[in-house]
Amino acid sequence: MTDALALTRPPPALLSVVLPAYNEAASLPTVVADIATALAPRAQRLELIVVDDGSRDATAQVALDLRAAGWPLRLIRLSRNFGKEAALTAGLDAAEGDVVLCMDGDGQQPLATALQMLDGWQAGDEVVYGVQTGRRASQSWRRRAFTAVFYRLMRSGARFELPPDAGDFRLLDRRAVLALRQLPERTRYMTGLFAWVGFRTRGVTFEPAARVAGESRFCFTQLAGLALTGLTAFSKAPLRAVSVLGVLVSGLSLLFGLWIVAEKLFLGNPISGFATLAASITFLAGVQLLCLGITAEYLGQVFDEVKGRPLYLADELTPPLP
Repeated sequence: MTDALALTRPPPALLSVVLPAYNEAASLPTVVADIATALAPRAQRLELIVVDDGSRDATAQVALDLRAAGWPLRLIRLSRNFGKEAALTAGLDAAEGDVVLCMDGDGQQPLATALQMLDGWQAGDEVVYGVQTGRRASQSWRRRAFTAVFYRLMRSGARFELPPDAGDFRLLDRRAVLALRQLPERTRYMTGLFAWVGFRTRGVTFEPAARVAGESRFCFTQLAGLALTGLTAFSKAPLRAVSVLGVLVSGLSLLFGLWIVAEKLFLGNPISGFATLAASITFLAGVQLLCLGITAEYLGQVFDEVKGRPLYLADELTPPLP
């Protein structure tokens, strides 16, 4: 990629790498060493910011040992598990680099792609994100359908582009990081926030590597919860769908009522009894509960915002590197 792009910027004076980590004590030594070895030659200075998101293993102690061993590492230990979105935000808040690279602590994101991202930044891009290839072929048809509906709803009426299969693996110019710090919401969907701030953006494809150690703990339930957070934070499509559904059901109910009256007046058919009434009531009750549930999700977002609680609490923060 370096040969294909005209590099108009010099290497960054300080490159910050944000690594959210939850129970990654086994993989952290290898991941830190690999990242530092690959990226240190591409910047005048390098800092690795490990955000321990309330791990139950020795992740924090391993990070401190790596710092003591001379690796350019800073540790942010959160007071409990706040979730990856909060941990990533904590790392971005602490990062001091001209360029900030967001990666996972499991070693699945290839460093060759990170170097491509740096090439993109030196060529003038301000945000370079990774697009994972080959993931849909391994997914079930239900998950693919769920993902397709999610992105369709997210794009409905949106003024920004949310690229499919793009996640938190991305490089950000200082301007983009400062813009993200201005966004105050506490229920965060970082992939959407990255897309919302805009700036000059480029995507690069990558295939994830195997985890250095352990297994992924991100299950479908968590994925669905994150998708729901993204929808209620960035799209009004569910609320508009509720309005359309209400009009549709009301129109069908009116037509059904007129049909029953017409049958009685013109055909002499008796009006159906309890079964028809019970089915109609049950159907309308289900529609009402669905509408209330969707509305409640948005109300819950408002509830979280008005309390004004901090997004995360740091129990320990090592000082910046000299």
